[in-house]
Amino acid sequence: MTVLDRKTPPQFNDVENIHLIRPEEKTLDNGARIFIFNSGGQDLVRIEFIFSNLRFNPFKPLLNVAVNSMLTDGTSKMTAAQIADKIDFHGAFLQVDYGYDNSQVTLFTLNKHLNATLPVVKEILTDSIFPEKELATYKRNQQQKLQVSLQKNDFVARRLFNEAIFGDTIYGKAAYPEDFESLNREDMLAHYKQMYQPGNCTIIVAGKAGAEVVAAVTSTFEQGWDHQSAKGDTSQPEVKSADEHFIYKEKAGALQSAIRVGTPFVRRSHPDFAGLQVLNTVLGGYFGSRLMSNIREDKGYTYGIGSGMASFKNAGSFFIASEVGADVCKAALTEVEKEIDLLKTELIPEEELSLVRNFMLGSLLGSLENVMSHADKFKNIYFSGLDYDYYDRYTETVKNITAEDLKLLANQYYDFNNFYKVIAGKY
Repeated sequence: MTVLDRKTPPQFNDVENIHLIRPEEKTLDNGARIFIFNSGGQDLVRIEFIFSNLRFNPFKPLLNVAVNSMLTDGTSKMTAAQIADKIDFHGAFLQVDYGYDNSQVTLFTLNKHLNATLPVVKEILTDSIFPEKELATYKRNQQQKLQVSLQKNDFVARRLFNEAIFGDTIYGKAAYPEDFESLNREDMLAHYKQMYQPGNCTIIVAGKAGAEVVAAVTSTFEQGWDHQSAKGDTSQPEVKSADEHFIYKEKAGALQSAIRVGTPFVRRSHPDFAGLQVLNTVLGGYFGSRLMSNIREDKGYTYGIGSGMASFKNAGSFFIASEVGADVCKAALTEVEKEIDLLKTELIPEEELSLVRNFMLGSLLGSLENVMSHADKFKNIYFSGLDYDYYDRYTETVKNITAEDLKLLANQYYDFNNFYKVIAGKY
């Protein structure tokens, strides 16, 4: 009988290399670019159609998200119900997703049903009509959801933080219930025709994506999908952060307060990004982080607290977020400042740094479970203007960065006095 030794932790094994699947590339005659990740034993494929969002208009803040959300709500030939029925009949799955930089349509389907499902996607991308009845339902539902969300302190704090950091841009300007009243079909159609064009489309195919799949995608989307109007402007306004660094939204009788602390930050393309990810992980990037150990485990101020780095096409941010008891809000902020100051004044012990290294490299390896995960890693670098050397540099940084390096980064980038501090609730 084997006796388990519960006192000795399992040995760490170093991660030597990260092997990433690289795509084949093809450009259609109409300008759409295709990246193909061909791997996998099952006859399943995921096809993503990704479009850069048009330039943000703060007077019409809902256009990018509303147009994307309603792509599946009807064409001149099919109603929303008919679209859903046709996709469901073939055991496929179709979804639309909106992000700050890009919007996309994603199809999951068995290979044998490609010839039935791809034409549905093409019709959505070329002939969506945004029916008035569906638009009225969308506006009503979204208004109600937003009004409910605006009662939640964490939702309010996140919006106020983004607005302070990113200003009047697509990253910072949030919609309010009254903005839905000005949303109209004419504006949406004009936006749709400019944005959902082949020259503004990146198609990423992942799964069992052999020659037959590529041929099906090519034949479907190369013919009959042309530029419908003048090319849309996909540039974005310059980010200008707020002058006021402390924002307090009081909510009478609140038992909890939402905290959001942070600053404009470097993006993925910056040479310090990987090192700062290590520093962020130590501070608040995993369950064993210093913020969790102090503010949750030791002080008991919260159920959860964490920090993160957001990297977008035109901006970035570093943030710390939590919800704490209203009576300990000030004390929690004091502890956050204390943990940041410790990173600037004391070296991280080697045992702690080794744990963080293994956590980060293990998370990277664990995120590569299938070919679609490899495609996701490609999107991170492709839309950031980077190449695969990024992951080599990332792993080398995580493996070799020293406590002295991290202390220098903390002193360079973590200035708590100059951080934006947002409180929603009671302070």
